[in-house]
Amino acid sequence: MTRSKVAVLKTKPETVLQDIEKLMKLADFEKHLDKNSTTILKDNISWHFPYLSSNTTPWQLEGTIIALKNAGFEKLVTVHNNTVVTNPFKGGKLNKLEPIYKKYNVEERYNFIETDIKWIRYEPKHKMLALNKVYPNGIHIPEFFIGKNIVHLPTMKTHIYTTTTGAMKNAFGGLLNTRRHYTHTWIHETLVDLLAIQKEIHSGIFAIMDGTIAGNGPGPRTMIPVETDYILASADQVAIDAVSAKIMGFDPMSIKYIRLAHETGLGVGDPREIEIVGEDISNVNLKFFCRR
Repeated sequence: MTRSKVAVLKTKPETVLQDIEKLMKLADFEKHLDKNSTTILKDNISWHFPYLSSNTTPWQLEGTIIALKNAGFEKLVTVHNNTVVTNPFKGGKLNKLEPIYKKYNVEERYNFIETDIKWIRYEPKHKMLALNKVYPNGIHIPEFFIGKNIVHLPTMKTHIYTTTTGAMKNAFGGLLNTRRHYTHTWIHETLVDLLAIQKEIHSGIFAIMDGTIAGNGPGPRTMIPVETDYILASADQVAIDAVSAKIMGFDPMSIKYIRLAHETGLGVGDPREIEIVGEDISNVNLKFFCRR
C-alpha cells in the first residue's frame, strides 16, 4: 500500500494562522486539490453551542482560508448541514465562524435548503457496505458536490459510537440527508462508504484537524476539553484519523472504521505505513478514554 503523509505541528495563539499554512504545505495540499475547481469548506459543528473541542475553531477556519487564498484557490464556498440536535445558523454565529466567512467573502450554502442544494440519486461504483441497506430506494447526494474539492475541518475528539471522530466522520453531515441518524447501526461501514463516494465525486480531498483543545470522554458533545496545541493535516482521510487516534492513545487498527477503510484500500490506517512530518509523536499518548 502507498505510504501516506500526515503533517503534525504544535502551535500557539500568537502563530496559529501562520502555523496552519505551514502545516498544509508540509502535507502538500496544493498537490491534492485542483485550483481550477471550486473548493468546499466543510466545517464541523457537532453542537451549536461554543463547547470547547466539539466544533471547528475560528482560527482553524481562518488559517485554512488564508492558506488556500495565498495559494490561488479563489473559488471557496461552505456547505452547512443541520441535524436533529444542532442548528447551523446558531452554530455559525455562536462559534464565531460566520464573521470569518463574511470577512473572506466565502459563500455559505445549506444542504437542507432546496434553492441552495439539489439532491440527486447516485449509483456508487464502489461496493457499498451499509448505505444500500439504509437507503434501499437509492442513495442521494448533493449534486453541488460533484467535481469540486472538499476540505474537511474536524476537531480531535472521541465519539461514543466510533471511539474517535475526525476527517472521515466529517463527511457524515455533508453527504447524507436528515435521515442519516438511521445509519448509526452500521456507523463504521457508513463512514467507509462515504469515503468511497467522496473519492468518486470530488476533484480533491484534504483535511485540517484542530487539536489545540481536544475532546476526551463521551464525545462528541459532553467531553472534557484538553489543551494539546496539536494541529494535523493530510490528503489521506484514513491516515489523519489514524494518527489522531494514536495521539489520543488508541490503537488505530482496533477502531473498526479505520481498519475497514485500510483493508478496503481507501487510505492507510496502520501508523507504521504513514509518514508523519513535523512533530515527533512517536512517544505521545494522551491516554484519552471513550465511554457511553
